Amino acid sequence: MSKRESISRYSLIINKLRKYPATFEEIQSYLDLESEIQGYNFNISLRTFQRDLIDIRTIYKIDIRFDRIKKMYYIDFDEKDDISERILEAFDTFNALNISDRLSSEISFEKRRPMGTENFMGLLHAIKNKKQIEFSYCKYWDEVVTLRIAEPYALKEFNNRWYVLALDHKDKSVKTFALDRLSNLEISRKNFIYPTDFNIVNYFRNCFGIITPDKGQKVEEIILSFDAFQGKYIKSMPLHHTQEILNDTDKELRIKLKLYITHDLFMELLSYGASVEVLSPPVLIEMLSSAYSKASDLYAPTCGECI
Repeated sequence: MSKRESISRYSLIINKLRKYPATFEEIQSYLDLESEIQGYNFNISLRTFQRDLIDIRTIYKIDIRFDRIKKMYYIDFDEKDDISERILEAFDTFNALNISDRLSSEISFEKRRPMGTENFMGLLHAIKNKKQIEFSYCKYWDEVVTLRIAEPYALKEFNNRWYVLALDHKDKSVKTFALDRLSNLEISRKNFIYPTDFNIVNYFRNCFGIITPDKGQKVEEIILSFDAFQGKYIKSMPLHHTQEILNDTDKELRIKLKLYITHDLFMELLSYGASVEVLSPPVLIEMLSSAYSKASDLYAPTCGECI
């Protein structure tokens, strides 16, 4: 049996059990049907199936367990829900990429630059083992490349980009470094003491994106009114975990958020244009009003065009 058949079979088993638990006989029937459809031989014995479960756990970190009472196999996620969803999402993406050479005209992937994920495993190793790191870094607003020495605390994703939170030795402050602007990563043998009071969830609890508030800044109660159409997207993918629905009708979706007002939040609201109205707080209303006014001035007709 080829490796391609084995990988494809793993995919089928996972997809089958994602929908609902199944007995081994039901899984066998499903694999038999897919064998006819795809032209491969996915038929396996119980012993091979047990080996598949070990491979699936090792390769994909997806744990398939057996319920002895119901005599059914099921996918068990002991981790947090968001991690479980990302594991399955990564699995789907892997399979799509794996077959894209055969379905190039049916699958269109977004054209993107590398996101620095080649340093992912190294950074995770440094975080887990509390090792200092050295790397070259270039800010978008500054073409000068600087050498940084830092203590990595955690990794965070935002808008399809990955960032590492680390204590910069330059000024002893925690900063967020984008992986796509980080190069020449070196993991030092020097250990550091991970602060016992640091928790990435708490660090970003009332933040939208990766920008943290200025010192002394307070959490604001933000009320937003979306039109009904945009509201469907906001309900299916909430802006933030603090999102609370205040009013949901055929004309508007009104929500409340508890966030710091940062540039990331400001840019997110601007992206919705006329689909959202900020009802509170006044400071955020003024910020958006000023931005729209400046944008309007850019497109205002000249005196000659007015004639």
